[in-house]
Amino acid sequence: MIMSLNLTQIDVVDSITKDDFVECYFKPQKPLVIKSFINDWPAFSKWNLDYMSDIAGDKIVPLYDDRPVDYKDGFNEPHAQMKMSAYIELLKKEPTKFRIFLWNILKEVPELQKDFYYPDFGLRLMKGLPMLFFGGSDSYTFMHYDIDLANIFHFHFHGKKQCILFDQKQNDYLYKIPHSLITREDIDFSSPDFDKWPALKKAKGYIANLEHGYTLYMPEGYWHYMRYITPGFSMSLRAIARNPKNLSKAIYNIFVMRNYDNLMRKLKGQKWIDWKNEQAIIRTHKALSIKV
Repeated sequence: MIMSLNLTQIDVVDSITKDDFVECYFKPQKPLVIKSFINDWPAFSKWNLDYMSDIAGDKIVPLYDDRPVDYKDGFNEPHAQMKMSAYIELLKKEPTKFRIFLWNILKEVPELQKDFYYPDFGLRLMKGLPMLFFGGSDSYTFMHYDIDLANIFHFHFHGKKQCILFDQKQNDYLYKIPHSLITREDIDFSSPDFDKWPALKKAKGYIANLEHGYTLYMPEGYWHYMRYITPGFSMSLRAIARNPKNLSKAIYNIFVMRNYDNLMRKLKGQKWIDWKNEQAIIRTHKALSIKV
């Protein structure tokens, strides 16, 4: 049975003051879309696919697609590489599953920093980690949350993107893979099969559609699924988790969980991946039976 998820539209505002953002969205950890926050950035008018091809065309970029995790893959290991200019030509020519994920513009193209400012949202942003994300028509990321459970400000450029979010309270219903930051990779969150994934009927999330110049605020540890409606790209800035529980989870993820998962892949190979996928169903349905 194909049905829609229980999703609420994320609040959308044209602009917002720092005080209102902190009181109404950061403190209650509620997502928000701001339509006109970056209109004064040079990037607002300059950043498009052609500009990125011109300024970074010779850079070799890491590419990811929607293939399932393989035990041989390292953490965030790319599936392919090509020159940025060739990749952008591919984006404009035809649909492709290849995406650029976590591309540090300060490291790769420092002059791009002149095109944007570090905004004052009342949070201390990590200025060494502005990351770019690119995708082609109908490409998508698996549902996941970031390893550091950071507060994320996601600035979208060129094209349209749909974003589905869940907070950590929904973990029991999302078929979370143990010792990992993702859900089952065979779930289509744009059109889920509730006969196969019945727990998703109980999950309550958020949805937003982003266009050029929109800013999405994702609170600490929020799950996110991003689907590119058209070719485009975004930049994320992040602020460290402020909630002590989330901060401790971030430390555990970085220093314990990630290393343990890598070790088990080496020791058990694909059997470890298969076991985790089975456990995602077993644990989710067990939690569902308790909570129904």
